[in-house]
Amino acid sequence: MKTPRLRSALLSLSLVLLVSGCKSKPAPATDDASLNAQVASTLAADQNLNGQSIQSSVSNGVVTLSGNVGGDSVRTIATGDVAQIPGVKTVIDNLVVQAPPAAAVAPPPAAAPTPQPTTVAKLKKPTPMLAPPPPPAPAPQPAPVVRNLPAPEPTPAAPQPVVARTPPPPPAPVVHNVTIPTGTAIPVRITQTLDSATAIQGDKFTGIVASDVIVDGLVAIAQGTPVTGHVDAVKDAAHFKGSSLLTISLSAIDRKGTHIEVNTESFSKQGAGRGKNTAEKVGGGAVVGAILGEIRGGGKGAAIGAAAGGGIGAGANSVTRGQQVQIFSESEIHFRLLDPIVVRVVGNGAPENSSSSLSTHN
Repeated sequence: MKTPRLRSALLSLSLVLLVSGCKSKPAPATDDASLNAQVASTLAADQNLNGQSIQSSVSNGVVTLSGNVGGDSVRTIATGDVAQIPGVKTVIDNLVVQAPPAAAVAPPPAAAPTPQPTTVAKLKKPTPMLAPPPPPAPAPQPAPVVRNLPAPEPTPAAPQPVVARTPPPPPAPVVHNVTIPTGTAIPVRITQTLDSATAIQGDKFTGIVASDVIVDGLVAIAQGTPVTGHVDAVKDAAHFKGSSLLTISLSAIDRKGTHIEVNTESFSKQGAGRGKNTAEKVGGGAVVGAILGEIRGGGKGAAIGAAAGGGIGAGANSVTRGQQVQIFSESEIHFRLLDPIVVRVVGNGAPENSSSSLSTHN
């Protein structure tokens, strides 16, 4: 009678052990404080984490680990232990790996010996079949581990291609119609010599503008512009009276290929005449002739000598002409306009700097 009772007791004990083994895992914590206490207990229970400075905090099931550990393997063990705790949603790894002091890592605990099954003597009567135990609940998946890794170095941006900029076109030139008023003096340097002894009325002469002609701050006629003129009147030195005369005026300006007709005042130059000096020279000749005639033949001879002397004086004076007049090359003469002229000036509208020293050479 004792043997069947013993058998029943053993079977009951086996069932109790089996059921208690399935319920060995603790129930998940229901609040952050309890879950944080369970995290701290789990970390303290792991011998591989002895001596590690690990702190934990929990917020809505998210566990943050911080502190210093001795290596990457210790870091992995700590996050793995916490991720296995029921109720942990995510593990944020803020652990800093520091070189640990030279110390041997404690070996993992030896596995407990597997208990040998108890030999049960065969019974003559068949053992009633027990209902199979319920299948164990599936193991919860470990919570994901988020590691705060250092941010990668930013990739340098590729240099932007340099686009050559086309310079803006220059501004269009501004054309001004400049009026040179009546009375403006045009300074001209004569480039040839004019002589009253050889010049003929209507002869042309040439020259250039001696200095810039500026109107309203703009250079209307530039220095060096070619000009032409003509001889208005010429008078050769007379034998007995009068004086030489040479009169000229400006007729055209050749400005940048444009022939501009102009009307200017005349410029005249007059030579010195013989006047009283000529009469004295003629009288002196007659006196000398009279003296010579008297010496040679008395009274009649004196009359003849006087006539001859006067003739000699007159002949000598007729050979000597009055003073001629010349306008030499490089002379500078100012011709004043009698009528205004209009010229086209191309520029940006700014006054052109120019300075001139005007003087008239007779």
